[in-house]
Amino acid sequence: MADRPPLALVRRARRIGRLLAEAYPDAHCELDFRNPFELLVATVLSAQCTDKRVNSVTPALFARYPTPAALAAAQEADLEGLLRPLGFFRAKSRSLLGLAARLVERYDGEVPPRLEDLVTLPGVGRKTANVVLGNAFGVPGFPVDTHILRLSRRLGWTDSTDPVQVERELCALFPRRDWVELSHRIIWHGRRVCVARRPKCEQCPLVALCPSAEVPRA
Repeated sequence: MADRPPLALVRRARRIGRLLAEAYPDAHCELDFRNPFELLVATVLSAQCTDKRVNSVTPALFARYPTPAALAAAQEADLEGLLRPLGFFRAKSRSLLGLAARLVERYDGEVPPRLEDLVTLPGVGRKTANVVLGNAFGVPGFPVDTHILRLSRRLGWTDSTDPVQVERELCALFPRRDWVELSHRIIWHGRRVCVARRPKCEQCPLVALCPSAEVPRA
């Protein structure tokens, strides 16, 4: 797609955005957190894991390691024990230890509020950085997770499979002020209706505008 998307595509995308706002007025980040550090850790842990499962583990994790300094000093075996229910717990433990150490060494134990800094942290890519920026710091970003990637293609907003390219194209379709809330609404719709294997097109409020809709004929 071109850098400046066609007007018809923009208009259709924004109509869909308004329908999603009506369908999910209370959409929000479903990871539990109290500060930027907790959101950063929870988002790293959510890779290939449900938010519900992450939320079941983080209370004990943050009770034991409430700060980057405390986490950086953790024993890897102890951390692995806490993270074992999440899957990929060894890799996630290493990421958290490296992330915490980098926060202490380079950022005085604070989560930096800039994307270019966040993506230098172990285990943190653009998706995680945008989640943290939008939900902890109020900085607009468009995190492209599996749901947003899937729905963006189904809705005809992109034909790319590259998350960075998809992020760029979505940002061109919608006003900056809408990025964070819209990302939540797309994710909610992807979890509840436009699911990966068998999308529930018959329940979808976007069916009239979706080029991928499959609704049984009467």
